[in-house]
Amino acid sequence: MLRLELFTPCDDDRPVFLTGNFNGWSARDEHYKMIKTGEGRYEYSFHSIPPSVEVLEYKYLKGGWESEELGENGFPPGNRRSPVAGTLVRDVAHRWKTHTPGYDPVYYPDIQILSKRFNLPQLRRRRRISVLLPWDYHRSGRRYPVLYLQDGQNLFEDHAPYGTWGVDKQLARLAEKGRGNFILVAIDHGGNERIREFMPYEHHKWGDGLGLDYARFLAETLKPYIDTHFRTLPDREHTGIGGSSMGGLISIYAGLLFPETYSRFMIFSPSLWAAPRLFIEPVRFSPFAETRIYLYGGAREGSGMLDNIYRLRDIMENRGYDHNKLKIHVSVDPEGGHNEARWGQEFPVAAEWLF
Repeated sequence: MLRLELFTPCDDDRPVFLTGNFNGWSARDEHYKMIKTGEGRYEYSFHSIPPSVEVLEYKYLKGGWESEELGENGFPPGNRRSPVAGTLVRDVAHRWKTHTPGYDPVYYPDIQILSKRFNLPQLRRRRRISVLLPWDYHRSGRRYPVLYLQDGQNLFEDHAPYGTWGVDKQLARLAEKGRGNFILVAIDHGGNERIREFMPYEHHKWGDGLGLDYARFLAETLKPYIDTHFRTLPDREHTGIGGSSMGGLISIYAGLLFPETYSRFMIFSPSLWAAPRLFIEPVRFSPFAETRIYLYGGAREGSGMLDNIYRLRDIMENRGYDHNKLKIHVSVDPEGGHNEARWGQEFPVAAEWLF
């Protein structure tokens, strides 16, 4: 019999629940509610574990996913793991995610760390991949569209170094209105290698661009894995890609390179200045059925930002594509700067238009 013992220095009156691969990552599951044994101390004993579970993967929640455990650095940790045959595991939950007014935590997405070291074979490196599932994913039985977003470190973590989009909270607000019913896959960037990974071509300053390999990873490795392990709508009509800054640049490139894979583009403040060759890619691009592109830029991001966005739009629209197939929406904020908070404000607007 495996027993888990948990200590948390940040305790309160909310109960602690377990979630993991043994219950489909469901939140607030009364069958996996821990017993409080003292101030900040909890325990749970597994009397049976599904035979299909070879290694136990789990997390602690102070209620639902809106209050999942956080590490010492304030970020959500990877999934905990334990051999099923173990007898006693002692864990520490240093902090708990808090939610702010403005959304009902019932609709908070189920955030899963797919892996902290997901293999990128095309680049011969590993990366954290997170999946934000709709709040009712485990009981709806539905299949969902998927949006792949770059720079996962900046999308939902409250203490991200450059700020956050807050997509977790935005998805909760959308869900409360009956919208935003899609799976969001957040791909962490490569740190010091971020610019090279997001650069489609060779650059005089940064050297060989790795954008082609990164785009192939998204379309040929990550998407098939997500479609296999989650209830997705895998066709291009229900698959989107997006990002901001250099993440926006590589998302345009990947979408144009694989038009059979993506039909929804969420492009915020793309660094088109870094790869002017990208403007010739639409010459070879041929949209399949419907393709929707949401372009956003702020007037305070530099003189070339809006010019490049309008140039990309005009090039694509002037290629003579059927307007019933290609729809482009340009959003401009006269006061908008180049930062995560502003992209987070644009996210729900773009998500509703795209999906």
